[in-house]
Amino acid sequence: MKTIYPKDLPVPEFHALLQGSVAPRPIAFASTIDSEGNVNLSPFSFFNLFSTNPPILVFSPSRRVRDNTTKHTLENVHEVPEVVIHVVHYGMVEQMSLASTEYPKGVDEFVKAGFTAVPSSQVKPPRIKEARVSMECRVNEVKSLGDTGGAGNLVICEVLCVHVDEEILDEKGIIDPNKLDLVARLGGNWYSRTNGSCLFEIPKPLRTLGIGVDQIPEEIRNSAVLTGNNLGRLGNVESLPSEEEIEKFGEKPEIQEMRVRFQNDPVSWADHLHLLAKETLEEGDVEKAWLILLQKP
Repeated sequence: MKTIYPKDLPVPEFHALLQGSVAPRPIAFASTIDSEGNVNLSPFSFFNLFSTNPPILVFSPSRRVRDNTTKHTLENVHEVPEVVIHVVHYGMVEQMSLASTEYPKGVDEFVKAGFTAVPSSQVKPPRIKEARVSMECRVNEVKSLGDTGGAGNLVICEVLCVHVDEEILDEKGIIDPNKLDLVARLGGNWYSRTNGSCLFEIPKPLRTLGIGVDQIPEEIRNSAVLTGNNLGRLGNVESLPSEEEIEKFGEKPEIQEMRVRFQNDPVSWADHLHLLAKETLEEGDVEKAWLILLQKP
């Protein structure tokens, strides 16, 4: 393990190290306007949600590492403290990237990137018609984190209203991540995409009082087959199956066949049980996995 301190590397290299490590990062595609009415559109991956009541988003237009200059977005929110923050889906990622080009002040990135500007309802900056989610915000505060290249500027925004494309909602009115198809920023030129096989679910522990990994039987906890993730999922159940449930499951033909096959080889019996349980966990059935793991030879 290599230990690196900020003073060990030039700022651009440490900047790249942090960006490669803290990822994927959501992207705030920010529309702003200056006091003369010039519109700017630019993406920022130093961005997240920090409060729901009040609804607060924060993004950071950092000072440029190479020459310590500031970005038009930062200048604009000081002049007109309003912004529209759009989330970025895969269908607009190339246009978003083009909008990050450092065009001279006064150049409209809506036009350069080929987006359609439509009026906002609560703020002066326009919003992107093609975006699937747009959040009109008032800028409550801009907090500088320094005056050298790479220093961030926290733009603290209060959401006034949200525009959502109904096509991305499921039957319950909740945003479907597959339909939204967000992209996120990694290091260098890399992005990630939240669709298809890239998505996975983990049940929230807050919904149950999990038994914890420490309560998993030692022979399972020390398995050479099961991973830390597998054990974490196993530990997120409120209780283990009953002896009756375990015995009934053991009557299944596949378990009986394994029991006969490995009747003289307890090590292979345990390994095969754990492999079967691992496959079952990866399919999302933790209750069945426990029934498998608790079988006796």
